Amino acid sequence: MSERLTKKRVRVSSFTVIISLSMVLFMLGALGLLIINANKLSKHFKENIGFQVYLKDTATSVQTDALIQELSNSKFTKQVLFVSKEKAAQKLKTDLGEDFVSFLGSNPLLNSIELKIEERYANIDTLLIIEKQILQNNFVKEVVYQKDMINNLNKNTKAVAFFILIFSIALLIVAIALINNTIRLSIYSQRFLIRTMYLVGATRSFISKPFIFKGFKQGIIAGINASIMLIAFLILSTKFIPDLLQLQDENILLILFGSIVLLGVFISGLSAFLSVSRYLRLKTSDLYF
Repeated sequence: MSERLTKKRVRVSSFTVIISLSMVLFMLGALGLLIINANKLSKHFKENIGFQVYLKDTATSVQTDALIQELSNSKFTKQVLFVSKEKAAQKLKTDLGEDFVSFLGSNPLLNSIELKIEERYANIDTLLIIEKQILQNNFVKEVVYQKDMINNLNKNTKAVAFFILIFSIALLIVAIALINNTIRLSIYSQRFLIRTMYLVGATRSFISKPFIFKGFKQGIIAGINASIMLIAFLILSTKFIPDLLQLQDENILLILFGSIVLLGVFISGLSAFLSVSRYLRLKTSDLYF
């Protein structure tokens, strides 16, 4: 009866460790998803920052094509699109719901070039240099872009990145402490068995291996559980935020899930090793406290 009760307690203890470890790994994984999506979202916004280059009416097709070619070959360029004054008028007509060209008698709009830049060049200093370079062409009338929005975006991105970094470090420390304490408590009930084995001549490695392997097994199961919960969380999130699906990368998600499993295996295995080593170092009289 006593042996059956002991086995039942061990199973319950192991189940508790797996559940606790799964929840901690899920929180770490959710934070990982937040970091990945925050970086992609920031990159998405920055890559949609660009210039509206308005050309003078005197600009020839040769000059326009030369500028488009020059911008296309520039390392800071992500996309270049020429927008004729007729196309711009048609778009504005659709937006306004009335034909302003007929009302005015002429098309007051200008030919323009929409320029989108690479994410790493989305800062004010670089954009000012690009603006100056474009304005050197005397057929360019004006270069327009949102300076305040870019400044605010960069400031907010840095602030969010700093906050996430601090929160990640704090959560990782708390996670390691929680997992370590949970596994230590699960091994606590077997401290007398560990000590007895050591006293009858079993080596430290012989005693530690079963607990470490059990820790590895618990880490793998907990990591898989956490990954399944993350997938469910991600699917549920995309139902409320459909655009979130476009930010996902299957390869990065697989790396994240694999990292969660490896982290669970590492932390649980290390915690099991440290806990067993602690009980091996204690005197027999200290095991009662």
